[in-house]
Amino acid sequence: MSPNNKKKLNILRKSLDKLDNSFIKLIKKRTNLVKEVLKLKESKNQIIDRKRIRFILNQIRKKSIKNKIDPKITKRIWKNMIYSYIDFEKRNFKKK
Repeated sequence: MSPNNKKKLNILRKSLDKLDNSFIKLIKKRTNLVKEVLKLKESKNQIIDRKRIRFILNQIRKKSIKNKIDPKITKRIWKNMIYSYIDFEKRNFKKK
């Protein structure tokens, strides 16, 4: 790799690192909201809402296309996030 390209690569990586830090803050906010949602659920079988999951993934697909983002990327990201939070909810569910 040329020195010029190496420099450009480092600049881009710093931008990615900065963006990742923003993601961490958003994930914390999302986690706090999920905790509030979980407090409202009365039984473990309320954790998975397949209809809502389909709706979310459909909306993400539409927004991805509208914003010229590969919908396969966003679908994979959102599915992983959704199922990671389902796992989080299952681990943190407390019977009332």
